[in-house]
Amino acid sequence: MEPLSLTTLLVCFGGGILGGTLGGLLSFVLCGLFVFSGCLIALAGGGDFMFSVVGFGPIFGPHVGGFAAGVAAANYAQGIRKNHPTGGAKDILASLMPTSWDVLFVGGVFAVFGHLCNYWFSTFMTGQDTIALTVLTSAFVSRALFLRQSPFGNSESIKKFGLLGTDDNNLSWVPWMLPFSRMIMFAIGIGFASGGAAMAIGEYAQAQGIASGVTVTAQVVIGWAVAAVSLISLQLGNDSIQRVPVWHCQAILAGIAWVNFGNIGICVVAAVAGALLQELGARLFWNHGDSHVDPPAFGIAVGTCILNLLA
Repeated sequence: MEPLSLTTLLVCFGGGILGGTLGGLLSFVLCGLFVFSGCLIALAGGGDFMFSVVGFGPIFGPHVGGFAAGVAAANYAQGIRKNHPTGGAKDILASLMPTSWDVLFVGGVFAVFGHLCNYWFSTFMTGQDTIALTVLTSAFVSRALFLRQSPFGNSESIKKFGLLGTDDNNLSWVPWMLPFSRMIMFAIGIGFASGGAAMAIGEYAQAQGIASGVTVTAQVVIGWAVAAVSLISLQLGNDSIQRVPVWHCQAILAGIAWVNFGNIGICVVAAVAGALLQELGARLFWNHGDSHVDPPAFGIAVGTCILNLLA
């Protein structure tokens, strides 16, 4: 698909309507399924269509219908139309089907915006995850347009609790991942697991004679895809069932670390850094805001840049 063709933009618009209807999190789970299928196709010696066009592309990438469109539509539903099903744009689990046609239209428009933004970023940014950067940009733009808030959120909340404060975790994004001791121990495990998966895929591809750029992509994103799919428990569960970790940031940084350095210890360091970076992103942009600015996208954008610079 030509990136700037009318057909591509219309398909992107349709994916954004779907993503807006389903809501941000369920859309992201579907995106993870597409990317996981791309990994299987890569290991079978296939091409990169599922990565470049669907899972990370204009059809249903995270920057378009596969997440960002749902976030933008939720912001519009709360800030402009006042018809968000649960009354809060931070709730990215809620389907927006019960809202109105214009909420879904905004999802489509922001998918096109995300596609064009990512295309523009990719023309001059090297060593950066432009998709993660676009997810952040889309969230900041829709927060400013529809909720009239800065990237950091509500100034009164910041003044009361401090920019990095959590009010004893009452403001926290995923409070069950804290305290830091538990968060870091979990990240260590993900570093070993995701880095090990990247190593195993590389060895398998070499042995089967199918090593290529597509299999390298699979090495990087296999953990990310599994982590994204695991969030179905957060989407559909309740109470303790719902309290699953959010770990796609840690997983993809570990995968990048393996591809760049081939050292499992560095994978662990990268995963721990990812956990800390996404918590920092939450405290900077999520905790005090009335909308969702994705902490893992912040961690991935910053962490990818650091890893590629070091490499």
